[in-house]
Amino acid sequence: MPGHEGGRTAADDQAFVDTVRQYAPRLYRHLLRLLQDPQDAEDALQETFLKAYQHLGDFRGQARLSTWLYRIATNEALMQLRRKNPAISLEALQGNDAPPDEVLLNQWQILPEQAALSAEVRQVLERAVQGLSPALRAVFLLRDVEGFSTRETAEILGISADAVKTRLSRARMRLREALARYFHESSSHRTEAAL
Repeated sequence: MPGHEGGRTAADDQAFVDTVRQYAPRLYRHLLRLLQDPQDAEDALQETFLKAYQHLGDFRGQARLSTWLYRIATNEALMQLRRKNPAISLEALQGNDAPPDEVLLNQWQILPEQAALSAEVRQVLERAVQGLSPALRAVFLLRDVEGFSTRETAEILGISADAVKTRLSRARMRLREALARYFHESSSHRTEAAL
């Protein structure tokens, strides 16, 4: 059709608009968690959809559309973080992939799920997630918040499945440590108040 790039039709454009409507809220929340700034998240979201539209012909359907969009969004967020702080190396954004300490890894399972129900604990957890490195935060959000599989997370981030597992383990350990500090401080305050 005349006036459309790469042979796309008006129906193709409408399908893309529908895709934007479907994925924009979830991608925005993901970007906001990564970037921690609403304006930066909005900018990254616009860039994500612009790049997706420009490279629609590159999407071959080997992965789910959502996986492809999350990969574009996550890459855009990591690049924004790097532009904001050029001192951050690519390695720091990607994280260190050495094997985690198995003892600490097993301790993550001790955390009771009921603790997440408390609004105060949720705030502590959200602050702890924000304190993770971009690489750990991205893996944690994709796997444990967005529900992507290890394989999908690896595809989105362009890393190996083993790296996803390692980073997820590290992220969970750091979050567990933050919650353990919170519970230790809370119990200390309650004990002091009782005396």
